[in-house]
Amino acid sequence: MKTTGIHHITAIVGHPQENVDFYAGVLGLRLVKQTVNFDDPGTYHFYFGNDTGKPGTIITFFPWPNTYRGKIGDGQVGVTSYAVPKGALTFWEGRFTKFNIPYEKAERFGEQYLQFEDPHGLQLELVEREEGEKNHWEFGDITSDVAIKGFAGATLYSSSPEQTANLLHNLMGLEEVGTEREYRRFRSNGDIGNVVDVNVTPVGSGKMGVGTVHHIAWRAKDDEDQLNWQKYIGNHGYGVTSVRDRNYFNAIYFREHGDILFEIATDPPGFAHDESYETMGSTLKLPAQFEPHRTKIEDVLLPFQVRELD
Repeated sequence: MKTTGIHHITAIVGHPQENVDFYAGVLGLRLVKQTVNFDDPGTYHFYFGNDTGKPGTIITFFPWPNTYRGKIGDGQVGVTSYAVPKGALTFWEGRFTKFNIPYEKAERFGEQYLQFEDPHGLQLELVEREEGEKNHWEFGDITSDVAIKGFAGATLYSSSPEQTANLLHNLMGLEEVGTEREYRRFRSNGDIGNVVDVNVTPVGSGKMGVGTVHHIAWRAKDDEDQLNWQKYIGNHGYGVTSVRDRNYFNAIYFREHGDILFEIATDPPGFAHDESYETMGSTLKLPAQFEPHRTKIEDVLLPFQVRELD
């Protein structure tokens, strides 16, 4: 079996307005869905992506304002990588300077990266890639010629790098590209969210909290494919959950042997089935079981706005 790559990445952050200002206002991603954590309806669940909310472009957040800071380490996605069009890094250097966002330049596997942090400590980077369709969501000064396309990939911090690498290659079907310094690189056959680096040296255990990634989700093309993954992963000794209905996809979860929480999520039905393309992300959407409690939920959630910062 082979996954085509990353479906989404989910992280824990702080104040919702700071989160929205950075990912929409600075990075120019579209807020394609505002809903709640289905396991904790007093917490927002934000989804940011390209103009259509395509799998492979979606980063999601649980905002936990005024709570403890986490620690990035083994058992987590250490760095989330975004792809921008060829020639766009100069624009992003200027944009980071404009918004006083510190950044560093780095090179890995022959590619140039801009590395930076979000306001709550998540480690991010941009890299130019030919692959992947343009993002037609234009916001502020960001045009489609420079807009973030979606994920380039991720760097995994594992407590057992060899076992994590074996899982990616032998079970999930990613091709091993090579090794450079402390990284082993793997690639899927998708055009976005398709490059995963594994840090070969453990860095010490991470701690879940603000500024850390909660889990990484991989793509299944539909429900049937997901059930095949569930059986396949389970038959190889991993404890896999039952299918969970997340309204915009179905999900199964398992913790791999390097302690990273993996999810396998279906591409359909997507984010426009309860809103139109034009209105995605503009209002709070609740699953049916929470709709009778809307007033109580809205009273708990902090207000925010999607606003242009240019």
